[in-house]
Amino acid sequence: MSEELGRVRRMWHLLEPLHAVLYYAPEAVAEAAALGYRTDERWPGYFAWRAAPLGEADAGRVAETFYSFSPAMVSEYVPAVWSVTSPGAVLAARTRAVDRTYRKLLGDAVDGQELREAAALVRRVAEAADIADTANRPLAAANAALPWPQEPHLALWQAATVLREHRGDGHLAALVEAGLDPVESLVSFAAVGAARPEVFASRGWSDAEWRAARQRLVERGLSDGGGVATEAGRALRAEVERRTDEAAADPWRVLGEAEWERLVELLGPLWVAAIGSGMLPSETTLGIGKV
Repeated sequence: MSEELGRVRRMWHLLEPLHAVLYYAPEAVAEAAALGYRTDERWPGYFAWRAAPLGEADAGRVAETFYSFSPAMVSEYVPAVWSVTSPGAVLAARTRAVDRTYRKLLGDAVDGQELREAAALVRRVAEAADIADTANRPLAAANAALPWPQEPHLALWQAATVLREHRGDGHLAALVEAGLDPVESLVSFAAVGAARPEVFASRGWSDAEWRAARQRLVERGLSDGGGVATEAGRALRAEVERRTDEAAADPWRVLGEAEWERLVELLGPLWVAAIGSGMLPSETTLGIGKV
C-alpha cells in the first residue's frame, strides 16, 4: 500500500466511529422512538437514518445502494419506514440525534476551537468529493446535496458521512468489478478474517444463501470447503481494498501535508471519545483493523 493510500485508510478509520455513533447512541434511539419507530431492534431507525437522504426510496433502491444487506431483510423495513414519517422529518430528527449525541460524547469540546478547525478541514474534503465524483455514488451524492449545518460539530458529522458514503459507494463498485455479489462480498470478507461469520448474520442472509455463496467461491478457487480464503481469495480481497482506497483518495488531495498531520492530531481525541464511549460494537462488518 502506498503512503497516500495508507493515509486515506487511516482517515477512514478515524472518521468512521464519528459517523457510526448515530446508529447506536441512546439519543438516536430516543429520537427514533419520538418519530414512531420501533426501537426493540435497531433496524427501523438504521434504515430510516441512512436512507432518508435518498428520499422515499423503495426496497430495490435501498438494497442496491446498501448492497450487502439481503433484499428480503431490506423489504421488511423499506418502504414501511416511510409510512411512519417522511424522509424530511427523519433528516431533521437525525440532526437532533447527532447534536445530542455529540454534546454528550464530547462535552465542552463540542464548542471548542479545535473541533471547529477539524470540521473546517473535513468539510473541505467532503466538498471536494461533491465537486469531483459523486455522480456515480448515490449515497454520497444524496448526503452531499443536503444543506450544511451552521454548527461545527454537525458539519463535522455531515462531512464524515459524505466521505464514508463516498468510500462505501466506491467499495461497492470494487466488489462488482471483482465479480462478488452482495452475499459473496460478505462470505469472502469473513473468509479473510475480517469478522466472524456470526457478525455478518446481521445482514439478513439465510444459512442456505450463505452456504450457496461459499460454494460458489470454492468453485472459483477463492475459498476452501471450510470457509477460509485461499491465496487467490486473499489476493482478490486485497485488490478490492486497494481499489476502494484508490477510489476514496481524490478528495483528500485538497489537503496539504501539514493539514493532513494537523487533522490526524485534531481527530485523535474525538476518535478516543467515540471508541471509549462503549456505544460501538467491538467487531463490525467493516473489518476495520483487520484488513
